[in-house]
Amino acid sequence: MTSFDVRDTSESTLPQTGQVGEPMELTKKTYDKELNRLQIELVKLQEHIIEDGLKVVVIFEGRDGAGKGGTIKRITETLNPRIVRVVALPKPTEKERTQWYFQRYVAHLPSAGEMVLFDRSWYNRAGVERVMGFCTDAEYTEFLRTTPQFERALIRSGIILIKYWFSVSAEEQERRFRNRIRNPTKRWKLSGMDLTARTHWVDYARAKDEMFAYTDIKQSPWFVVEADNKKAARLNCISHLLSMIPYDEPEHQPIELPPLQDDKYVRTPSDEQTFVPRRFV
Repeated sequence: MTSFDVRDTSESTLPQTGQVGEPMELTKKTYDKELNRLQIELVKLQEHIIEDGLKVVVIFEGRDGAGKGGTIKRITETLNPRIVRVVALPKPTEKERTQWYFQRYVAHLPSAGEMVLFDRSWYNRAGVERVMGFCTDAEYTEFLRTTPQFERALIRSGIILIKYWFSVSAEEQERRFRNRIRNPTKRWKLSGMDLTARTHWVDYARAKDEMFAYTDIKQSPWFVVEADNKKAARLNCISHLLSMIPYDEPEHQPIELPPLQDDKYVRTPSDEQTFVPRRFV
């Protein structure tokens, strides 16, 4: 996969992928403009994936509160959920625990013309399972041995595999956790496991380092996203993702709306239907 400059650079206010320059501070106006521009490019990429029958897997890993979910949301919100799917698996069932470790993830891999975003992935074994003792030493060692082979096999099969690690500082994670505690709409994001993980900060750091040592391979390297500034992280990640899959400007045929059907249809009287109360007009 060869990186290239993100398209539609004439409207961009930020340095493009592949260009050398000092990062610039984001204002809300700049962020909104850049996000809109990148989301238009994502739609073009989606059409290219469909037309060329590509199979794309993007893995998002990182500490709790690092901004993975927010980035995934900005990637998918303008795309077709039938083409670009998000996979966020719960803990394995008792049956799944008896299966080959990668089996439940394989079931969610893309067919031709699809892109799958894994919000956490098979790398759970190298993170939470390793640190919290949810797997044995033998299972962990086998994971480190098998994962590079597994990913090379995926790539040989024609899958484009891209892996992101969102890196957040302890101070910024604490700030985001406290914000979740105060915000009723975000409190559900903070689980007991998230809080427990805070007490194992160094253990997770060491586990991440060992994971990288075995799985940051030439065929599927890890790309680290500096995530203390969540808006900058989103733009940086999306820009990089677009640069990893060369795509062409789609050709669109003119669209003309057809005339409405000419009929003598009469609407059902409103007093014969039940309407949602008009609390707002």
